[in-house]
Amino acid sequence: MSQTSESRTYDPAAEVVELCRDLIRIDTSNYGDSAGPGERKAAEYAAGLLDEVGIESRLYEPEPGRTSLVRAGAGGDGRAPLLVHGHLDVVPAAAEDWQVDPFSGEIKDGFVWGRGAVDMKDFDAMLLSVVRARARTGAAPEREVVICLTADEEAGGHKGAEVIVNDHPDEIADCTEAIGEVGGFSATVRGRRVYLIEAAEKGMARMKLTARGRAGHGSMINSDNAVTRLSGAVARIGAHQWPVRLTPTMEVLLAAVADIAGTEATPENAEALIEEFGSAARMLGAVIRNTANPTQLGAGYKVNVIPTEATAHIDGRFLPGYEDEFFDTLRELAGDGIEIDFLSHQQPRETPYEGDPVAAMTRSLLAEDPDAVVAPYLMSGGPTRSTSTSWGCAPTASRRSACPPTSTSPRSSTASTSGCRWTRWSSAPGSSTGSSTESEPGRPACEKMHKRG
Repeated sequence: MSQTSESRTYDPAAEVVELCRDLIRIDTSNYGDSAGPGERKAAEYAAGLLDEVGIESRLYEPEPGRTSLVRAGAGGDGRAPLLVHGHLDVVPAAAEDWQVDPFSGEIKDGFVWGRGAVDMKDFDAMLLSVVRARARTGAAPEREVVICLTADEEAGGHKGAEVIVNDHPDEIADCTEAIGEVGGFSATVRGRRVYLIEAAEKGMARMKLTARGRAGHGSMINSDNAVTRLSGAVARIGAHQWPVRLTPTMEVLLAAVADIAGTEATPENAEALIEEFGSAARMLGAVIRNTANPTQLGAGYKVNVIPTEATAHIDGRFLPGYEDEFFDTLRELAGDGIEIDFLSHQQPRETPYEGDPVAAMTRSLLAEDPDAVVAPYLMSGGPTRSTSTSWGCAPTASRRSACPPTSTSPRSSTASTSGCRWTRWSSAPGSSTGSSTESEPGRPACEKMHKRG
């Protein structure tokens, strides 16, 4: 902030909760095809908020309803612009699985509830409220900021981030760093606060498996049953125990945890060290191995008719350096007579845990929590993978996690991949800016090729 604006006050917390609730109430469910409502209403809402404070933005729409917003930066101190980006779409939500209407934005027990409250309309609301508050008080940032809110992140960014990069590259061409979704969090290990800074992400393979066979009546013997063949493949894939594989990033993290626990890190005790993270162990346990989870099944149209085709969808995530092992194993598990088609295939990323951004974040964390441990980690999901790849920046390491050490359920997160430096933060539960929650049934969720054989 410039000296002339340092004396001015601005309060993004004054409206951030209501902005988050308004965004949640706009259903932007992304079903992976064109069946959803799209993001246009949310993009127009965001554009209106910016327009109210004199900030011009542009909307890009590759097909009806699939809308992204870009606000080009202005001013600044001559440094390359900073890109701040989020996405407007959300994954679908079945109302019967929720304690509240997933698109109500209801406030309950001090939390904002709804689809997108964590992924990531909370961050979108924080971004918009900060920008609006600064604009109202003339508290311009020293560095030029470019804002981008994209469509289609939940299905790979093909109708959002890729459109900006491929068709409108001038919008973000000069940006060298970016703040975006996911990437880091904090946890307590044996009384020590550990702040995790993302230095790697798993790759993603969303696949459709298809088995074909001979149609027939359900009362007859059928040795070429597509459902039987597919079921066997799905069962083998779902039951497979993937071996522990430690990437350089996770070797550093586990060594830090082992030091706290008074032991040494080895592949043999990796899982035990992961358990030191408590509720976060389920996520971190997924980053010391490849994973492949069956998620959808489809076959038939009548109970007494054997169909000619059966399909399944698999969500595969593979570690940096272990892609070949993953796909070789998957092909073997699928077996003969199973076609494997990619719905989305995105590469993993691992970047050296070093450099000025890492040093700056470490200094900031230790200034607030001198006894903290700061270490890199590998991200299990790929929420930024799809978007950050599309920006086309050179790989760099950078992360940030800024939860106060007193937070019992840290919400800050950061990310870095594919080029720009990706960082995200959000409010800890109970903070003045409010908290947000997506739910699993009955509980808050503070913890979201082709082959023919």
